[in-house]
Amino acid sequence: MDESSALTAFAALSQETRLRIVRTLVRAGPDGMPAGTLGAAIGGASSSRLSFHLAHLEQAGLVNSRRDGRFIIYAAVLPALSGLIAFLMRDCCQGHPDICAPAVAALACSCEPEKDAADA
Repeated sequence: MDESSALTAFAALSQETRLRIVRTLVRAGPDGMPAGTLGAAIGGASSSRLSFHLAHLEQAGLVNSRRDGRFIIYAAVLPALSGLIAFLMRDCCQGHPDICAPAVAALACSCEPEKDAADA
């Protein structure tokens, strides 16, 4: 990812609703979710408000959409988000890997969904 793309992505993420949308879509995984379900998941956003924010995120390359019958399904573009993180971390340690260790550990994915208290 180059600096211009990173700035566009950060600008898109710098708004509360858009950040919530991306985090919700990351949790939804590569299958994504229908717009109506997404709106409800982020606190009942109206369709026009949701559409406005999704357009910004699509323009920044962080979200994509596809039609599935009468639904529009939105999903996070995980490679773009990974690229954004890589852009930030590219020169982090300058020969001292211990500096980056906490950030790398935070990015480690166990790929196990979090369990609710009711599931435990």
